[in-house]
Parts: sequence; C-alpha cells; structure tokens
Amino acid sequence: MKNILVVYYSQTGQTKEIARNLIQPFEDKKQYHIDYYQIKPEKDYAFPWDGKDFYNAFPESFQQIPVSIKKPEEKILNTDYDLIILAYQIWFLTPSIPVNSFLKSEFAKKILHNRKIISVISCRNMWAKAQVKTKTLIKNAGGNLIGNIAFVDHAPNLISVITISHWLMGGKKDKKYGIFPTPGVAEEDIKNASKYGEIILRKWEENDFQNLQKEIIATKGVYLKPFIIFMDEKANKMFQIWSTFILKNKKTRKVKVRFFKYYLLIALFVISPIIFVIFFLTSPLRKKAIRKKRSLYYSVN
Repeated sequence: MKNILVVYYSQTGQTKEIARNLIQPFEDKKQYHIDYYQIKPEKDYAFPWDGKDFYNAFPESFQQIPVSIKKPEEKILNTDYDLIILAYQIWFLTPSIPVNSFLKSEFAKKILHNRKIISVISCRNMWAKAQVKTKTLIKNAGGNLIGNIAFVDHAPNLISVITISHWLMGGKKDKKYGIFPTPGVAEEDIKNASKYGEIILRKWEENDFQNLQKEIIATKGVYLKPFIIFMDEKANKMFQIWSTFILKNKKTRKVKVRFFKYYLLIALFVISPIIFVIFFLTSPLRKKAIRKKRSLYYSVN
C-alpha cells in the first residue's frame, strides 16, 4: 500500500476541487491510500474578501510573514507518505499566507522531509516568481520537488482582474453584468485535471519521475506568456518596495495601504497597457532571454 497526502488551502473551493480531480486516478486504484490535509490558520481569512482586508493582507503576504496554523492530525504527522501533492493559491505574487505559514512551520519539516512533492497552482495568471519562492520553502523543509502544474485563468490580463475581483469581493463565481467571462480557472480545465493525475500515475508505475516535469510541460501543464513573465518580475520589484514601506511604521499603515490600493489600480489599468505596447514592439529583441527565463520557471530544480 502506497500512501499519498494532498495538502491544500482553498478559500473559494477551487484549489480543493482541482486537487481532488487531479488525484482521482489514484483514488481508483486499491493499492493507494490517500489522505487530505487542509491547512487551517488559527484566524482564518474570510470569503468573500472584504476590500480593506484584502489590501491589508498585502505586505505580510508578499514579505512571507507566517501566521499561526492549527496542528495537523497525528496521523498526518506520523505517516510516511510516498508522494505529497501541495495545492496552493497565489496572493500578491506569493504563495498565500496560510500555505507560506505551513511551509515555514515545524509541521512541514516533519511532513515534507525526504518526500517526493508535486506542487499544484491555481491562480489568475502570474505564478512564476511565486513558484520560485515555493521551491525554496519546500527545499528548506527538506522536501524533494519532482513536478509542478499550473492551472490559470485564460482570460486577457485586464479582463481577469475585473472578473476575479468580482468573485473574490462578491462571493459569486458568475459572469459580471452577464457579459464578462466566468472568473477563475475554466470549469473544463478543473474537470480535466485528472489527465495530469494519469500522467503522474503512469510515471509512478514506470518509476520515471526524472522525466515527469518534461511530460507536464509537453502537455501544457505549465505555460507562461512572455509579457506575463516580464510583468511578474517588474511587479515583484515594486511590491518589495511597497511592502517594506507599509510595514516600516505601524501608525501610518492604514494610509499607506490605501495609497497602495490606488497605485495597484493605476498600475493595472493605466501603466500596464502602455508597458504592453512597449514590450510588444521590443519583443523580437527578447526572444533568447524569454526562452531562458521560461526554462528556469518551468524547471522544478
């Protein structure tokens, strides 16, 4: 009997659904036993988000400042798992606070140490730098990352900002005004997550984890548009400045968070389109650099 653990945090339920569908091929086999561990902060985050709480979570999220989480069941802590699926969301270009808190905890060191791990991302579109941070946290906890899959919203960048805000702040995964796309990862992609589970299962039975990520890449399990890579890297630099600035003085935090909110809206809807035009015109000069960066972000090493 092989033991598999699915570790996840999911506010809306989307990440949980993706993880369950992905692992389904293993559920259908008698020789695999699957446990689920939902990360639970001592003080959880509400859904739908309140606007103030959402922006107020930014500095701690980006700076990867952990919060207290509830202790996993003793069974989870004491089982030797052959494979661990880590399913996570991204908050402000960083693994969500609950997931970050788990990966930095003593629980993670006990659960992940010397274990094979596959990370599963569900996000809007920018996951490259967040996955780099996650790889570091997994390595620090003693885990061995062997694969990564990213489920993303395929809507155009600015459209997805509008639809995801509608969902996260309003609590309904429906079409805003009846005309915008449904927010989040497409239902078809969520339902078809099991195809990656089938790849993982086959590679497991072939004992060929070395080539697992190559096959995930070949089946578009990870994909980054060149402009998204560029924006992710630039935004990380700006978020570093803003998060440090906000955390510097607690007395002025509320005012600075409000200014950050306005900055973010201007950056998304005014600055971003201008940058896109510039990037598009200069993209022929960036082809080699983009290929190199894609290779870096697609890698699990």
